[in-house]
Amino acid sequence: MKKDFIHMSESVTDGHPDKLCDQISDAIVDRFLEQDVRARIIAECAVSSSVVFMAARFASDTKVDFPNVARKVIQRIGYMDQEFNFKSCSILTSLKEMVSDQPFLPDDEEISEDDIERIAALDQVTLFGFACKQSPTLLPLPIWLAHSLSKRLAQVRLENLLPYLAPDGTVQVGIEYRNRVPHRIHSITINSSQKDRTYPKPERLRDDLREAVIRAVFEKEPLKPDNETRVLTNPGGPLKLGGPSVHSGLTGRKNAIDTYGGYSRNSGSALSGKDPLRIDRVGAYAARYAAKNVVAAGLADQCEVQLSYSIGLPGPVSVQVETMGTGKISDEEISARVREHFDFRLGGIIKQFALRKLPSISKGGFYRKLAAYGHFGRSDMDLPWEKIDKTDFLSP
Repeated sequence: MKKDFIHMSESVTDGHPDKLCDQISDAIVDRFLEQDVRARIIAECAVSSSVVFMAARFASDTKVDFPNVARKVIQRIGYMDQEFNFKSCSILTSLKEMVSDQPFLPDDEEISEDDIERIAALDQVTLFGFACKQSPTLLPLPIWLAHSLSKRLAQVRLENLLPYLAPDGTVQVGIEYRNRVPHRIHSITINSSQKDRTYPKPERLRDDLREAVIRAVFEKEPLKPDNETRVLTNPGGPLKLGGPSVHSGLTGRKNAIDTYGGYSRNSGSALSGKDPLRIDRVGAYAARYAAKNVVAAGLADQCEVQLSYSIGLPGPVSVQVETMGTGKISDEEISARVREHFDFRLGGIIKQFALRKLPSISKGGFYRKLAAYGHFGRSDMDLPWEKIDKTDFLSP
């Protein structure tokens, strides 16, 4: 791996069409699990112009009003203009009931060892979890800053600090590394949609975003922009409205944003729109949990945990740990400790994290909130896979 380089990561606001689809899909997952913790549900969404298309397969007696769930998500985000309106957009659905492909499970905390051995992965996938010492939540610094800026961009609109902004926005942050350590902020790019293409003028938009978004975020950051940092605001020109009226969206298309901003590997499988019995979702959470505890325990400055699953088996066929030369002990020893103290079996993950119960005990849904601004390093959510409660077991 190079020692000196520039890495850029992107984040988007909750009004970006792809993130809109992710949130609708996960809102459907929430709605099923709020009423039936044993529900099976796979939901996907696509948006374009004034049309929302939803496809879902589910196994549950719960009745869910799919169009109503979608309209509430669209309204919450703030799409109320004539070109894409939560009231008037057309919503098409393709729904199919299915027979549950997993054995009957008791409540999460009552799952026994025998139950765990009976719960097999029904997908074949290789997943990655990553952590490093670059940010407070042990995320790579570029994606941490990109998420912070995109959340702030949405906040100033919702709080009417910059009321002329529309919901769609993107952020890109470039970090210059020296000896694999963040050295300076290379560049910040913000693209924000506006309700009126002619207002405000580019100069005011630039000044407003620098003051209300960039300056506000970097006040608490130890590494700040310098005189050589490139700061670009809407470099392609004014973006009126944005959102589905300008470009289409699809569930699962922002994997790097959902994970580690391209700094580490990810599986390529969508995280949103899947119930907790899908290993290609929850296995990614378990891998992050292990990697974060390894770094928090001081065993390495950065750590990637790789899990490979085959159909029909309860746990991974392979568990690998890579510390990129930053380990305080050998990677083989860290791997042995990770295998000893973490249960990567599907049933064990569900039991450890209570993943089927989280929607019913979280106000305003759980998985929908995860669908924007990343599934990892969320300081605004109490995520079980972000806990560092295994450090004592991992330490010498």
